[in-house]
Amino acid sequence: MPILERQRQRIFYEVSGSGPAVVLGHSLLCSGEMWEGQVPALAESYRVVNIDYRGHGKSGTVERDFTLYDLVDDTVAILDEQGINRAAWVGLSIGGMISLRAALTVPERVGALIVAGASAAAEPFYPRFKYRVLGLGARLVGMRPFVSPIEAIMFGQSTLQGNRPLVDEWIPSVLSMDLPSILRCLEATVTRDSLLHRLQEIEVPTLVFAGEEDRAQPVSMSEEIANGIFGSRLEIIPGAGHLSSLEQPELVTRAMLDFLAGLDLTEH
Repeated sequence: MPILERQRQRIFYEVSGSGPAVVLGHSLLCSGEMWEGQVPALAESYRVVNIDYRGHGKSGTVERDFTLYDLVDDTVAILDEQGINRAAWVGLSIGGMISLRAALTVPERVGALIVAGASAAAEPFYPRFKYRVLGLGARLVGMRPFVSPIEAIMFGQSTLQGNRPLVDEWIPSVLSMDLPSILRCLEATVTRDSLLHRLQEIEVPTLVFAGEEDRAQPVSMSEEIANGIFGSRLEIIPGAGHLSSLEQPELVTRAMLDFLAGLDLTEH
């Protein structure tokens, strides 16, 4: 069970498989377990580094504020610890936002990008206000009263109506999270800077995909990223909301493997 100690912060990650490196970054209110449907298939051909971001999963609680760029640095430190110079960075939601920032700040460490359900823009005023109100309410009365609106943001209608056991399985993990840590991560997300004016600087092969029913980061956000990165590929995952890797695991796995198979990810 590898654990990185950095800035008085414990960060848990798992490594599986061998071959060119692929680093996975999860969504807010999830953990590396979000990729459980993809890791076994990826590990057949790749060395997969699956991270629990600060305050999530098996990583420790968070005692101070941080930014998305701090999470880029955490990921680079993990790659350094594993002796990995260059990897394909895969991220969904906040994980995708971190991966985009890595491609701009440490491009020599990024061999390819897979960005899912993310935004390259700053958080608009209304969603930022809404998330802060939810956070304030959760701080006052706890997370449980807000489960219903949160699940409606995270899952697509197809899942909410047709795969209720998946949603019910996800809820206990959310309720068990350390609330101050999650709120710090939420603040890092909603105060992010815009990358729209810099997307054309990204020159690595890029796959952008989005859940067709994503309410948290609508398909238009992914289209914006794909339009800004020259030569990138856009795929829409049917029957999925924000957590497409959980909602449509086979489709997401196939999209990832098909994209990675055509790349040279050997260390340079």
